[in-house]
Amino acid sequence: MLTRPKLIASTACLVMALTMASGCTTSSTPQEGEPSPAVAGESVSEPVTPGSTPSPTAVPTPEPSMPQSPLTGLGQESPQPVLVVKLDNTRNSQPHAGLKDADVIYIEEVEYGITRLAAVFSSIVPERIGPVRSARITDLDLLSQYGSPGFAFSGAQQKLWPEITDSALIDLSANKAPSDYERDQTRRAPYNYFFNGKSALKTRDDISVDRDIGFTFSEEIPPNGIINESAHIEWSYSSARFAYDPINMKYAVRLNGERAKSEEGDGLQWADTVVIQLVKQRPSAYFDRGGGNTPHADTIGQGTAVILRNGMSFVANWSRPDADSGTTFMNEFGNPIPFKPGQTWIALFDKTRDVKLKPRDKPEVSGVIAPSPNSP
Repeated sequence: MLTRPKLIASTACLVMALTMASGCTTSSTPQEGEPSPAVAGESVSEPVTPGSTPSPTAVPTPEPSMPQSPLTGLGQESPQPVLVVKLDNTRNSQPHAGLKDADVIYIEEVEYGITRLAAVFSSIVPERIGPVRSARITDLDLLSQYGSPGFAFSGAQQKLWPEITDSALIDLSANKAPSDYERDQTRRAPYNYFFNGKSALKTRDDISVDRDIGFTFSEEIPPNGIINESAHIEWSYSSARFAYDPINMKYAVRLNGERAKSEEGDGLQWADTVVIQLVKQRPSAYFDRGGGNTPHADTIGQGTAVILRNGMSFVANWSRPDADSGTTFMNEFGNPIPFKPGQTWIALFDKTRDVKLKPRDKPEVSGVIAPSPNSP
């Protein structure tokens, strides 16, 4: 296996390097002497001629805002059931079906340095999702923050089944709901197994609805970001690259060296927000038939992350105190870093590995992101 030199850098060092390469943004505040806007709900008085009766000033009644989805930050009339589907992530899986409608997409490392996807659906649940693959030990801790979501997967190692049964996840595998799966004869096995999410949810009333899992959203770009064109991460036999497209104001997703494709819409996968969540990764008690070990990513605890949105990067501290809690992403001052409303991709990445960020018009900056002094 080829290795490359690593740049071990603290958060402050990496931020300083990127800042020197591209510059930081700062938020603006009203300058002294500038007129202040009227406070919401106050009326502005007009000059009154002596002896005249002033006319009342109408105060508009604010329209009630639509509730927001806690998973996308977009308008949503009421909470909706949460469905998670485990998907293949090799070149053979392209184009994915239904992935474009996912609220949140996780990238997880499995055996031999390849990766799989865990796609979280709630706002929209497609009829065709796939290709579906098997569950892993990381899924159980990771997905418990969603409560008791429906969990669709093609199978699991024999010794993992008791763990799945004892977890909070609602088993929607082919063992429980065979009629919701089908083989697509135009594709070759095992990359031809697809799941009907819409029909599966019609028969279940025990699946939890979407809830606050720690994310915050805002259309406004937070301050102190660094201009970056892309982020690139690599496993032994997999890779992911997210490059900002200023026309679409989204990130073009590349998986395993190729543009990620979709069966729907424009045929391409895009991300509104990208999170590279640095986690402690360790060997598990699970091996495949060839002896390959399944790594276990620790998503309960704390660490650092890189958040990408609107062509900017932000170094964050993530925290999740227990299995029932969501994951928060804070800046060095302990304030939430809001995501851009829309679809979020979260790559679970071993904290000892390099993250490559490319400032605009500059070479890539590569390094290991270490916790800041003020991390929780």
